Amino acid sequence: MNRKRSTEALNRPSIDDYANLPKLPVYVVLDNVRSAQNVGSFFRTMDAFRCEALFSCGITPAPPHREINKTALGATATVRHAHFKNTADCLDALRKLNAAVYAVEQTEHSTGLENFQAPQGRPLALVFGNEVDGVDQEIINRCEGSIEIPQFGTKHSLNIAVCGGIILWQLAGLKLSRTV
Repeated sequence: MNRKRSTEALNRPSIDDYANLPKLPVYVVLDNVRSAQNVGSFFRTMDAFRCEALFSCGITPAPPHREINKTALGATATVRHAHFKNTADCLDALRKLNAAVYAVEQTEHSTGLENFQAPQGRPLALVFGNEVDGVDQEIINRCEGSIEIPQFGTKHSLNIAVCGGIILWQLAGLKLSRTV
């Protein structure tokens, strides 16, 4: 029989232990994302892959927020986060950390996720955009490039939280110079 493992058997770190574990050098920037539940999903996914920090920008909801908590399931306590009034200020702050900033967007020159090579020796910042309008063109212009997930159906986009999960899983698999 193949039984589900109990929560205790999963041997997850405590919140205090998690704070001291090495992080995947990835920052997520949410550019005017409307849905608090999508934000909560990002927190939960970022906790799973031990990403560095989440930055909400513009109209993006930020903790504490009931709807974020509903999907984050406590991950707002483990994933570092901050809110910026606008995305441009956030990108300026990330550049001071020497982060390579990429939009997650379908552009004329985007790189397919399967071909993306993360910059070595630099943290990576990924900008995810509004559920309807995507990443603002002004913000795309401030990025070093863009990444897109190849799709083969009739729809032109994925839900932002699903997109985040796919990309962060791929980057965690590459390990980006991090020892787990």
